[in-house]
Amino acid sequence: MALRHPAQYIVVTFFAASVIGTVLLMLPFASRARAGAPFTTALFTSVSATCVTGLAVVDTPGYWSGFGQAVILALIQVGGLGIMTLSSLLVIVLSRRLGIRQRMIAAAQTGTLRLGDVRSLLVSVVKLTFAVEAAVALVLLARFWLAYDEPFRRAVWLAVFHAVSAFNNAGFALFSDSLVGYRTDAVVLLVVAAAIVVGGLGFPVWRQILANPRGPGRWDLHAKVAVLATAGLIAIGWVLFTWFEWTNPATLGPLSAGDSAVNGLFQSITNRTAGFNAVDTAALDDTSHLLTMILMFIGGGSGSTAGGIKVTTFALLGWVMWAEVRGEREVNMFGRRVPGDVQRQAVTVALMAVGGVVAATMLLLALTDFALPDVMFESVSALGTVGLSTGITPGLSTPARLVVTVLMFVGRVGPPTLFAALVLRDRERLYRYPEERIIIG
Repeated sequence: MALRHPAQYIVVTFFAASVIGTVLLMLPFASRARAGAPFTTALFTSVSATCVTGLAVVDTPGYWSGFGQAVILALIQVGGLGIMTLSSLLVIVLSRRLGIRQRMIAAAQTGTLRLGDVRSLLVSVVKLTFAVEAAVALVLLARFWLAYDEPFRRAVWLAVFHAVSAFNNAGFALFSDSLVGYRTDAVVLLVVAAAIVVGGLGFPVWRQILANPRGPGRWDLHAKVAVLATAGLIAIGWVLFTWFEWTNPATLGPLSAGDSAVNGLFQSITNRTAGFNAVDTAALDDTSHLLTMILMFIGGGSGSTAGGIKVTTFALLGWVMWAEVRGEREVNMFGRRVPGDVQRQAVTVALMAVGGVVAATMLLLALTDFALPDVMFESVSALGTVGLSTGITPGLSTPARLVVTVLMFVGRVGPPTLFAALVLRDRERLYRYPEERIIIG
């Protein structure tokens, strides 16, 4: 059957990549035991890698062979690059179905003057991706090889794998404890954190930054809001996480003040989008667990490798509430008026995400014996494609694993698909009903 809706291409592409990855991971030589991974294990891992989530039902370095790890790396790269490319190009594809005014708006938002610029846009995305990954890999290579005496070939593999995983906000690591072993290494943590931020901002933002490097004065509204909201969330998360865990003997308590500050910053960044951890997630204080769930739910930038409802959606909802509290009829951001349909789309995305988390949490509670906080944390992490867990992932039953697998897939392909559906269904009635108010609050 021919694909007519632009969003169908996103779903089919990710589904096909997940199926191919599942088949490859089921091959006998993909696991160290040379016995072939069970279907649910291969499927869960393939979807987690393709959807750049990072949740795992088995220990990645201990269970998968070099070939299996290479398959995971390829799926991360394809999944991350694919979503960046498709999300950035979706507005351009949709503009074929929009009017002249909407075409001009779409072109301005993507920095593209003509539909013929699609090829140059694709090339720019690929260049940015590999340039950042190469730079991060070089720094990590020097660190693993020279500071930790890793053999050169293994140091190269570790550097490349973690550079790709970090930029694509995947959270997969070749260490059984993620990056806990490097919690006192500021170089490793800060380089990985920088890659996560770059990948999590989104290509539309970087196109604006690179085209106007002198400052935000010439950036479009999306770039301004995305950068401001990202910086604000990182700062708030850094302060709160460090405060909550400062005296926790199982996390930041034993570390020096400097290492605690670095780890607080690292966790603030990775907890929102990536899923790496330098401290034991299960040992966090309840307040830190709640903070982490909030950050995971918000996620990263639109058109990026990160999940969640997106920082621009979260920021717009804040502006909408501020305008309503002040009694203003219109929502204005940085001297620009935000259309009403965009405000409704933001509310729709946020409420659908809340509904998804609640429904998934209830379903997992019915299928498992785990406590509510752990199950909700798992649901938010899967739907936000973050990859953090309190440790319950390997203990999930087969039906529960399938639920989480669907959550990860929906969390990755859902936002751009929903965006396309909302835009293409935008229509204006030729009549209006009589107005009547209902009681709110």
